[in-house]
Amino acid sequence: MQGVCRHGVNVMNYYKSFLIKYAEIGIKGKNRHLFEEALVRQIKYALRKVAGSFSVSRTSGRIYVEAQTDFDFTDTVDALKAVFGIAGICPMVSMADEGFEKLSEAVVKFVSDVYFSQGGTVASGNSLTFKIAARRSRKNYPLDSMELNAKLGGIILDAFPSMKVDVHKPNIMIHVEIREKINLYSEIIPGPGGMPVGTNGKAMLLLSGGIDSPVAGYMIAKRGVKIDAVYFHAPPYTSDRAKQKVIDLAKTVSRFTGPVHLHIINFTDIQLYIYDQCPHEELTIIMRRYMMRIAEHIANETDCLGLITGESIGQVASQTLKSLAATNEVCTLPVYRPLIGFDKMEIVKLAEQIGTYETSIQPFEDCCTIFVAKHPVTKPNVKRINRSEEHLAERIDELVKRALENKEVVIVKL
Repeated sequence: MQGVCRHGVNVMNYYKSFLIKYAEIGIKGKNRHLFEEALVRQIKYALRKVAGSFSVSRTSGRIYVEAQTDFDFTDTVDALKAVFGIAGICPMVSMADEGFEKLSEAVVKFVSDVYFSQGGTVASGNSLTFKIAARRSRKNYPLDSMELNAKLGGIILDAFPSMKVDVHKPNIMIHVEIREKINLYSEIIPGPGGMPVGTNGKAMLLLSGGIDSPVAGYMIAKRGVKIDAVYFHAPPYTSDRAKQKVIDLAKTVSRFTGPVHLHIINFTDIQLYIYDQCPHEELTIIMRRYMMRIAEHIANETDCLGLITGESIGQVASQTLKSLAATNEVCTLPVYRPLIGFDKMEIVKLAEQIGTYETSIQPFEDCCTIFVAKHPVTKPNVKRINRSEEHLAERIDELVKRALENKEVVIVKL
């Protein structure tokens, strides 16, 4: 069998279903069902490549994932941990209501299987405290929640004399939910939180091969935004391996966001023209402004509601407040910068958590690092930048048009 939980029980034989907990969705009022339906769709998509067959259902404020065949527990949990909107994943035992005596037997068996089997917590010699957390959602059940807590707690104490009750800081919380069926679970595996992807529109990510932009895309997607991306490629100054690096980053991000439409723009001619016509200390800002113009053009064509960048105040010359203001000046769509107040170590930590860091640090340069001035302006004057861009008037529109006409679109997904 392929999955063993931390208590030593073979989970493929034991756990056959999961209760999915959400957080923010619960406060959406009359629109909550729309968010629940979106979450169900994202769960189904995340499980499509996991071995086994699953049903995903929504009922009375609860979402359930039930295995219809043998499945890999670890792979299933890993897939669910990448679904935005999930606050907790609860491996559970579900049973029909056949009376309190059968429920008592099931609870005792649950504790025995999960905590007293070979390799379980108590078998390892540790003391175990517990608390029963019963919830009676079906009001025709003969015992209320307080009575269930007391009776089931007493039954466990009788069955396992080494266990003790601790209502404040128990080692385990045994949840008993009385619904159409009865659900038993004791572990809540943290999910990523956030909102289901697609519930808050779509935005265009300026994706480079660096550390920051994939993290920025992840963070905006966590708020329910569908992500498309644009990458500026500059052959022969940037290699095909640099391009593949960005595709690989988009693929890693797509684990959380779903398929990413990656628009690849050949930026070489534009970049060389700017280099020839504009003051070198302004190169970075002017190139960045044309990237934003192009990204906004694609965003408008693809119904995106904003642009996303990985910029952080003061991290490099093009990310001072004046530089960001100069960049914003060419945009009519809003520009979302989720990392704006983060330092580099905080961004690196997030990159490591989502799995993009090792790819980002591969030594293949992107177009932003090829034509960097020795002394880039850090406090650009927007009027002066606009005057410098007048030197581009003869050919820049033609070059931008050609770049857009020849763009490559790659649909990236795991």
